[in-house]
Amino acid sequence: MKKKLAALAVVAIAAFTSCDKSNISNVKLTTANDSLSYAIGLDLGGSFAQSELTELDFKLLLKGIQDQLDSVPALETQEAREYIQKEMQRRAESKSELEKADGQKFLDENKTKDGVQTTASGLQYKVITEGTGVKPMATDTVEVHYHGTLTNGEVFDSSVDRGETVKFPLNQVIPGWTEGVQLMSKGSKYIFYVPENLGYGSRATGKIKAYSTLIFEVELFDVIPATAK
Repeated sequence: MKKKLAALAVVAIAAFTSCDKSNISNVKLTTANDSLSYAIGLDLGGSFAQSELTELDFKLLLKGIQDQLDSVPALETQEAREYIQKEMQRRAESKSELEKADGQKFLDENKTKDGVQTTASGLQYKVITEGTGVKPMATDTVEVHYHGTLTNGEVFDSSVDRGETVKFPLNQVIPGWTEGVQLMSKGSKYIFYVPENLGYGSRATGKIKAYSTLIFEVELFDVIPATAK
């Protein structure tokens, strides 16, 4: 079955590399085979797009598939896999360095803005509203509303949008939160600008890429001391 699918992939790629691409938009799916061929093309294209290997030489890609089918590969299977893994790792590291650099540039510019303060750890914050209540300790549980965005403004998580506050132990969140929320008095509203090393670091989660600088607007509603639980 795998060999048959690979053969179909050869046909799809061969058609892509040899056809007049100006006429692709005129192709209609009139038969079951038309739809199957197109579906395989979509699947292949999706795989390439997801891996961001969109600049591949499709003629050599076709050659590799055909050589594998003919059992005359120019690279051993393990060698080929190692090459792909190294290239994917190189690309990931390159993206990480860019993400770090973009985050640092944002923080360098942001710290000069009115009202923005920077702690010894590098956490930046701005007071929107200063409350008068008690300040939490790291061992306390807090009730907050928060709105989290990336530096480009894209929202990745928001209790505000969900319309419901959340409670959590302050020592069980990212370091930027543990440090930052302790600066707040009950009733306060701050904006935190969290460097990647105080956020998720090398971990990617949801819309958050590895080494992302994060922005949180946080409003502190309640502080529940650890002794009260």
